[in-house]
Amino acid sequence: MRTGQDYLAAINDNRTVYVDGRRVRDVANDPAFAPIATTISELFDVAADPASKMTFTAPETGAEANRIYGIPRCREDLTEFRRAADTWARHTHGWVGRSPDHVASFIAGFAAHPEAFSAGHRDLSANVLAYHKRLLTESRYVSYAIIPPQVSRATTAHAWDGDFVQAGVVEERPDGIVVRGAQMLATGGPVADDIFVSCIKPLTDDDRDFAISFVVPAGAEGLKFYCRRPFAPAATSSYDYPLSTRYDETDALLVFDDVLIPWEDVFVDRDVAGLRRQFFDTGAHVLGNWQSQIRFSVKLQFIAGLARKVAAVNGVDKFPGVVEKLGELASLVSIVESAVLAAEYTAAPDESGLWRPGRRAVYGAMGLQAELYPRALAILRDLVGGGVLQVPSSVEDMRNPETRADIDRYIYSPNAPAEERIKLFKLVWDAVGSEFGGRHHQYEMFYAGAPFVVKGYAFRNYGFEDTLADIDAFLASYGVE
Repeated sequence: MRTGQDYLAAINDNRTVYVDGRRVRDVANDPAFAPIATTISELFDVAADPASKMTFTAPETGAEANRIYGIPRCREDLTEFRRAADTWARHTHGWVGRSPDHVASFIAGFAAHPEAFSAGHRDLSANVLAYHKRLLTESRYVSYAIIPPQVSRATTAHAWDGDFVQAGVVEERPDGIVVRGAQMLATGGPVADDIFVSCIKPLTDDDRDFAISFVVPAGAEGLKFYCRRPFAPAATSSYDYPLSTRYDETDALLVFDDVLIPWEDVFVDRDVAGLRRQFFDTGAHVLGNWQSQIRFSVKLQFIAGLARKVAAVNGVDKFPGVVEKLGELASLVSIVESAVLAAEYTAAPDESGLWRPGRRAVYGAMGLQAELYPRALAILRDLVGGGVLQVPSSVEDMRNPETRADIDRYIYSPNAPAEERIKLFKLVWDAVGSEFGGRHHQYEMFYAGAPFVVKGYAFRNYGFEDTLADIDAFLASYGVE
């Protein structure tokens, strides 16, 4: 099994990563990326520890593998996948949205239905199966970039000014395709092993050159990462910013400067229909988004725990109004928890033997994610009040003998001395008010796409046929007489 040290050694491959105009030469040790790289390395160590029970014997290889890379082929497999994903999510408290199990779930779905990759003008199914075996063997961390740059939402890539703004094929060669352009948003990409590049946005027949899917090593020649400003380097200490200093998974724009993608790494080659087949005909989309809801439920539980702790420290957890707020928060969290379990309970095998989580439950929870997360934060903000503002500027005020006495005397609670109260409220601020917290607010609202897109998934997968039949039968049961 891969260890954390194996992972950290692998990502020092001279990849081209830019932050604030500088080229980062060592992502594993650079202040901008070392914290999240360390967290990812911890996940691999957790998986390698027999106590985590995250391993199984992969039928594709006959060897031990991490459960998160496996294809669920029975209900027990699905349950074990949920437990493995939950184990990793609890290690990060749900704050790492693109942990390795997310894209791994998509690849497992792809591999369960290789025929989806043989229906185009070129049979690429063997590539998908081979890459899935590689994940089972090597436990690679794969991120993805599957959204075009936001040049125009009114048109697609073929209509944009300038050639190949969106990543597309500029040349076909005997040894592969040459890709030029950009794609977003590679969350965690700068510290991943590989990037899966595709397009989930609907394209037209005129966009054929952009209808591609492939995997590319993060250190590939000609591939560049342009990162948003990392939050970890600005954090003064883990006491002041306990989330920022652990879980800031930098988002990045990928730029392809005529990157050669060998044929063995190509999954879809200029096939508009093939893009949709890979996500929705294979079950990859519902499986990957079930993983995201497992992670999301853990994160909401963490926020609920913060709210409950704040109320207790402030001594208001018995007030009827506070109990009402905590009850509402508990209800919101329970919706997602229940949807995760309902998706497992209603799962069924498809024609290939892949056990797909119940779509109604998965997409129903996803459809509310953009409302649930802001509401959970709003309740936490309401309960914490001005307490997140009445904290010392940094941990140094706690260490300075000249200031410590005042802090101990004036910033405390009956249920917590100053040091513990400030520690808690610093954590809350990092969740709701820091740049890290603001990024997560935006991230969860658009995690699976624009709200109208995500609610469209819920609409199409609810099963209105049965409800309409019930209404029609009821209407037919009576008349004017």
